[in-house]
Amino acid sequence: MPALSSTSAPTLRAWSWGLVPALLVCLAAPAFFVARVPWLGWLFLAAGLAVALVVRRADAAAADPVDAGEPEAGADGIRRPDLVRDLSLIAVGLLIVSAIPLKAELDDIAIMRFTLVLGAAVAVPYVISRWVYRDHAVRFPWRGGGRWTAFQWGWLAAVLVLGWLILPFYFITSGVYMNWPVVDTPDLILRLFLGVGGVGIWDELFFICTCFALLRRHFRFWQANVLQAVVFVSFLWELGYQAWGPVLTIPFALLMGYIFMRTRSLAYVVTVHLLFDAVVFLVLVHAHNPGMLDGLFLV
Repeated sequence: MPALSSTSAPTLRAWSWGLVPALLVCLAAPAFFVARVPWLGWLFLAAGLAVALVVRRADAAAADPVDAGEPEAGADGIRRPDLVRDLSLIAVGLLIVSAIPLKAELDDIAIMRFTLVLGAAVAVPYVISRWVYRDHAVRFPWRGGGRWTAFQWGWLAAVLVLGWLILPFYFITSGVYMNWPVVDTPDLILRLFLGVGGVGIWDELFFICTCFALLRRHFRFWQANVLQAVVFVSFLWELGYQAWGPVLTIPFALLMGYIFMRTRSLAYVVTVHLLFDAVVFLVLVHAHNPGMLDGLFLV
């Protein structure tokens, strides 16, 4: 797989004080989506942005730039990525998502609410980045590094096999399938199919192309990946992946960051996610309708 190009990745330090505000901002996600204490999430976001501002001013003062309130410009005259701005984009997205309950529902109002709010959580940071900050930090590289390799095609098949082996056992033995509504009519099954796929695509647009990509501008890969996984897994928890779900969702979130880092292809990470979600959809239908898909799964 071709490596993800990053303008600053080769010179990133092993430790940066910027990790402190980044962690604070990302910890707002478990406050919002796991503990479900909105004021605690707001506190984490405010503290993270405030600390990021202090770190920026300290770095600027140490470098003795002309204007200590702005990010330092490099030798080529291009300003370095601004941590305050990038964390503010993540914070805006988290605030928007936290405005609604994430319990899976399939009625018209719930579908419209999810569509509008989750869509805004991706669109608003993009618009701010491109037309307010004018740095175009949020991008959606569809094709990425070119043609998919044999390994990448093989991994797609592996995703289906792993999902078939693991997901039925997780959903049915833990009982978490009950976190999704009963789907026992063709209309509800279609709504579930569209909902699972739509949220899966959104996951990659927000957690990977927005959160991970913004964090990657400032931190080494593994640091940015762990931070985005905190946000990703917290969202999935409220969505319904509870009980021992984090045993699956943490590796999944880290893997999606790794795949995007290696391929820089939104098309590929979306394909991987949708294949996984296709198995999720079939498992939910199977769990809610005993006998409908007998023989398809081992559980």
